[in-house]
Amino acid sequence: MLELSHIQLAPDSDGSFDHTFAAGEIALVLGANNSGKTNLCRLIAGLHTQARGDVRLDGADISELEPRRRPVSLVYQAFINYPNLTVAENIDSPMRAVKMPTEARRSRVDELAAMLQIPELLDRYPHELSGGQQQRVAIARALAKDARVLLLDEPLVNLDFKLREALESELRELLRSTGTVVIWTSSDPRDAFALGDQVLLLADSRLVQAGSPLDVYREPHSFTAMELLAEPYINRFSHDGTVCALRPEHVSVDTSGEADGRIEFAMTVTAYETNGDESFIHGQVQDNDWVVRCRGMQPVGIGSKLPLYARTDDMLSF
Repeated sequence: MLELSHIQLAPDSDGSFDHTFAAGEIALVLGANNSGKTNLCRLIAGLHTQARGDVRLDGADISELEPRRRPVSLVYQAFINYPNLTVAENIDSPMRAVKMPTEARRSRVDELAAMLQIPELLDRYPHELSGGQQQRVAIARALAKDARVLLLDEPLVNLDFKLREALESELRELLRSTGTVVIWTSSDPRDAFALGDQVLLLADSRLVQAGSPLDVYREPHSFTAMELLAEPYINRFSHDGTVCALRPEHVSVDTSGEADGRIEFAMTVTAYETNGDESFIHGQVQDNDWVVRCRGMQPVGIGSKLPLYARTDDMLSF
């Protein structure tokens, strides 16, 4: 396991935190830009960063080891492959650097190429590959290092949506099967549920909350934690003198049903968007920006008054 202690992701961040990552799991580190995600990865990899703290792997302190001596691989969001080397040579490069025997290297290259479904690409050069293929090569090269910790810093952010979805599905089980500690950073809350066995929420270089994605979703400790797992944001309002919030998916335009156990609102609609399967209705409630996320198409007029309701059980306050 990977144990972090006394972690401070920025010099001016309040307090520090500890966390333990288990092998064979994907830990999804979720946060907005400049929340500390990359600093966390660089700290674990031993690269220059403002972050500070102790890093232990299977009980051994690796905090002072230089990057090349750490059993850690880091894959960035940019497609970093050696342009003058073939795919096979790219994957082989970390094994060649430690003088692994030739036959063992060839066998490992073939194994990783098969695992990442790129065996037919071994003789090509990076400029001949698509974005998704390039990132598969970068991950294969990282795994070739035989690292015990794999850091993926928003590895699919530069890919189109459909390719991202396909790669996420394939990589999820593949990465779990390697038995390594996998830390995947993202700014998309959907990744927490699609990929994460556990999720760490970061904001302003602080750990806001950690746990299983479903537990953190159901029982956030703060508005910040609630908002980080919201799509696109949470709806705030005042109720009986208390500031409360609702998730967009917990607000309904269907006002039928029992009146008990629900609270009603009136929204002034300011925008509407739909993809046919899902709709987002934007508007103002109590002078706050709100969004309603609902199934199907819900055509509404801009400027119209829209009645809404939500279950009181779905209201959260802190």
